[in-house]
Amino acid sequence: MRNKDTLPPLIIKRCITLLQTCSSSKLKLKQIHCFWIRHGVPISDPETGKHLIYHLVSLSASMSYAHNVFSQIKNPNIFTWNTMIRGYAETENPAPALNLYNQLRASTCVEPDTHTYPFLLKAIAKMADLKLGEKIYGIIIRTGFESLVFTQNSVLHLYSICGEVESAYKVFDLMPDRDIVAWNSVINGFIVNGRPNEALSLYREMGLEGIQPDGFTMVSLLSACAELGALALSKRVHGYMRKVGLSENLYANNALLDVYAKCGSIREAQKLFNEMEERNGVSWTTLIVGLAVNGFGGEALELFKAMEIEGLVPTEITFVGVLYACSHCGMVDEGFNYFKRMTEKYNIVPRIEHYGCMVDLLGRAGKVKEAHEYIRNMSLQPNAVVWRTLLAACTKHGYMGIGEHARAQLIELEPYYSGDYVLLSNLYASEQRWSDVHKVRKKMIREGVKKTPGYSFVEIGNCVHEFVMGDKSHSESEEIYTMLAEITRRLRSEGYVPQTSNVFADIEEEEKENSLSYHSEKIAIAFMLIKTAPETPIRVVKNLRVCGDCHLAIKLISKMYNREIIVRDCSRFHHFRDGSCSCQDYW
Repeated sequence: MRNKDTLPPLIIKRCITLLQTCSSSKLKLKQIHCFWIRHGVPISDPETGKHLIYHLVSLSASMSYAHNVFSQIKNPNIFTWNTMIRGYAETENPAPALNLYNQLRASTCVEPDTHTYPFLLKAIAKMADLKLGEKIYGIIIRTGFESLVFTQNSVLHLYSICGEVESAYKVFDLMPDRDIVAWNSVINGFIVNGRPNEALSLYREMGLEGIQPDGFTMVSLLSACAELGALALSKRVHGYMRKVGLSENLYANNALLDVYAKCGSIREAQKLFNEMEERNGVSWTTLIVGLAVNGFGGEALELFKAMEIEGLVPTEITFVGVLYACSHCGMVDEGFNYFKRMTEKYNIVPRIEHYGCMVDLLGRAGKVKEAHEYIRNMSLQPNAVVWRTLLAACTKHGYMGIGEHARAQLIELEPYYSGDYVLLSNLYASEQRWSDVHKVRKKMIREGVKKTPGYSFVEIGNCVHEFVMGDKSHSESEEIYTMLAEITRRLRSEGYVPQTSNVFADIEEEEKENSLSYHSEKIAIAFMLIKTAPETPIRVVKNLRVCGDCHLAIKLISKMYNREIIVRDCSRFHHFRDGSCSCQDYW
């Protein structure tokens, strides 16, 4: 091979020019590499080597290929080191980025620079290794790079991914210059850590500081709206997207689809879906799942068939939506047929979520013994959710022996989950076994297990109002309870009789009826009847499953007040209209 010094300069320049113009084809990149080798350009040349590695990484080519080239470069510069660290940080296995960093630190020829640490922190964030991240952050501070915006943004991302959202906010709060990336990182951090209210507050603060949101901000903001069921704010976001030209952003549109579905505005979701010029598998899956959880299982299955006709390949999540639709519509045979198609036609290996849907499908249909047998024959080890699904079916359909067995399994898996105690207590109460009910309640007290309190959200004027059972903390409580009294009076005139069998406690009947009157969703509905215009829809988000009495009462309220009432509970949506519910009393 010719020495580099004897190579015509035009050949080296030609190699670099070809690499610089190679922007879309991995095959073309390899052809250029072959041209390079045939003309005797040494792989060890750091200048041409850095261009080859840069384009290998940018085109997401094999990192082993890039690493092979890197290992042959004599004295690679810091740009090349950083490119390799970035490449590994963007893969599913980011650990080699740390190994490269350690080699870089050991090198005597080159030092880490301002770009090294953001790439390294990205890799550590993907590894979710907070301890290591904080160690690197200490090095960053000692080297004087901590004041750089892109370094601080990487630290923000690390803390958020690792669940340390308070630490992320402290870094953010101390930043003298905060760009859109910083705002997006901390807003998204609150979202992924289950704190949507703080995310919305930050978004408002962002607007006051004159920072213009981008597509990433919209996705995070819409995720917060979906969590809270904040439909009015979601519509404002949609309007803003149209105004600033983000209405064609696929990711933002998919997030908007999700929020409309999760706010119970499923027809808005369908309208948006039909208007989208670009749709991907996520778009189809989001609407399929949305239709299923909103109680429109038949439409969800029709959309799935249309998705197949379009030639799109369904994913594991798509089939969760399909099986959920079958489960909540009582379509047992159809559910088993879809499960078979999932495995045989699409070669999707069932996950625990799919098995959970099948147990739920059988349990809801009253086939509790078959559900129990199905669990025993599962190829995966059943988790707590699967056993809890069976226990709920036992409580609903009165299978004491299987229910006690399911509870025994749950004690092994999640001994302190309050909902399991409540389900077992309800099962005993349904059989009038009050001594066993008291034993369960005493055990909860002894082990410090507290029942999750029920609460309901409603939204008015971009403000979210929260109510709990018997809540009198609201500034308009007097008016709310006056409306509740009127609702109760009108319900009784319609022939409503409280379903006290849902109050599983050994107390007097009148006391049971009073406790039913003050469930959080009834308080929320009374508030909305006061505060909203006649005939407008009412939307309520509840953290627990709607009880049978509230379900009956809300059906009648929708008829009496000529309102559509949409209730999103922990399991699904209920669309109440003209005295009936979309679930057809099957939930």
